[in-house]
Amino acid sequence: MSSPRPGTPKKKKKAQSEKSPKSLNKIPKITSAPTPLRDTPLGGFLSPFTPSYIQWVARYVVLCFAVILRCAIGLGPYSGFQSEPMHGDFEAQRHWMEITIHLPMSKWYFYDLQWWGLDYPPLTAYHSWFLGKIGSFFNPQWFALDTSRALDDPDLKSYMRATVIASELAIYIPGVIWYVRWYGKNLGLSSIDQSIATAAVLLQPALMLVDHGHFQYNSVMLGLTLMAIVNLSTSPHRRLLASVLFVSAILFKQMALYYAPAIFAYLLGVCVFPSINILRLISIGLVVIASFAIALLPFFYSGGLDQLIQIAIRVFPFERGLWEDKVANIWCTVNTFVKLREIFSLSQLQQLALGATLAAIAPTMGLIFYYPRRHLLPWAFSAIAWAFFLFSFQVHEKSVLVPLMPATMLLASSDPNTVALVTWINNVASFSLWPLLRREGLGLQYAIMVFCWNWLLGNLSPSRISTILPKPLFWKLVVVGSYAAMILLHIGQEYVPAQYYIYRFPDIWVLGNVTLCTGCFGLFWLWTNYKLYTLR
Repeated sequence: MSSPRPGTPKKKKKAQSEKSPKSLNKIPKITSAPTPLRDTPLGGFLSPFTPSYIQWVARYVVLCFAVILRCAIGLGPYSGFQSEPMHGDFEAQRHWMEITIHLPMSKWYFYDLQWWGLDYPPLTAYHSWFLGKIGSFFNPQWFALDTSRALDDPDLKSYMRATVIASELAIYIPGVIWYVRWYGKNLGLSSIDQSIATAAVLLQPALMLVDHGHFQYNSVMLGLTLMAIVNLSTSPHRRLLASVLFVSAILFKQMALYYAPAIFAYLLGVCVFPSINILRLISIGLVVIASFAIALLPFFYSGGLDQLIQIAIRVFPFERGLWEDKVANIWCTVNTFVKLREIFSLSQLQQLALGATLAAIAPTMGLIFYYPRRHLLPWAFSAIAWAFFLFSFQVHEKSVLVPLMPATMLLASSDPNTVALVTWINNVASFSLWPLLRREGLGLQYAIMVFCWNWLLGNLSPSRISTILPKPLFWKLVVVGSYAAMILLHIGQEYVPAQYYIYRFPDIWVLGNVTLCTGCFGLFWLWTNYKLYTLR
């Protein structure tokens, strides 16, 4: 080979602009190390499927196991089971099926609002109508208008439980599998490692206990959001589809608005960098408007503008207050020591919550706008949703599922510290739901699911102590200290005689739960923002 002449400089490749389309969409490749979950009981359970010719079987084994656990949880009681006078969320969901199949659309959001009036967006109403029609085919008495209220029928319970599983199989579970496959492939994870991560996500206790124990359809909203993230991540050409899916998530359950600033900042960023693309911005805007219009048009046609106003009033009930029950966010925790409701009016609390939320999400929005890179999406979605949960108005304990979903997807990471902290925050989130689950008679399901999930992920194995805990000393102290506090609160609530606290501190255990979880959620929120900044 001839060498270049002396003194002749080598030609340098043209440096790629940091904000070129390629660099913005690039997923940083990480060495193809196995998932930190490989040497866990879960990894051992799936290890027989390591050979390439049967790796596809692992996904179906995981799916079957996930469905079996959901069915087992569903054997327990549900929200409001034999609890007068209003029963609970189970009756609310059943009642919505009842009114949507018997009444004209113009009355759906007006009918007898004192008995679980419909207060979710239109896609939930359509979903209720669809499931109510199918259920009426099996037994019309389950959804007979007015006379079926508070019906306690084992067959009805079985049908309703089955609808939650079917909805999850249709939307959430495919989204999880799709996301882990994309994320794991870009991290160099093998097919079996992807299956292990998928199992870890699908078996996390919080969502299963709320949807299949308490009874709700959160997985539909979370699944639609997850599919939107996947479409944003896999191809720049799927942004319009991602927009439709995310609007659908909002139209199913308004809690999806927790994610809205993240997807707005990201899509605005890809329309501005590396150069302003007005056509792209207009097309995304038109698709969003059209998606809302298509869902709302039947209501406008049936009831006019008054119908749309009523939907907005029902979906955004600002008069309810700053939070519901006792929830692990900043306002409820501060109110333990400073009675906010006695100092401020409702409108002042709304303004205070709005200002705090905007201040909390602004740095994250700025980062994902200026660095609209696909690998940052789960971090941005998680950080902004945690900020909403901690600081926003009208929060209840089940809302923790919203920030928890994008955080849980990071179990597909190959970084042991990330997996350790995501596992920890899932345990904290499950613990934050304990007062609700205990009140509804789901203590056994809670204990078994939390134990099984931690055992499967190797958290109960002393030999894995170096993997279970994050490496930084600060986080070691936080994780160990919070676990110890959770155990002490559980023991205290079960074994300390009520006579010692019931008169002066009747809510001491719940407030201890709220205060501890708020601190943990706040630290995790700060950590997600830090990771977002370092990974940019």
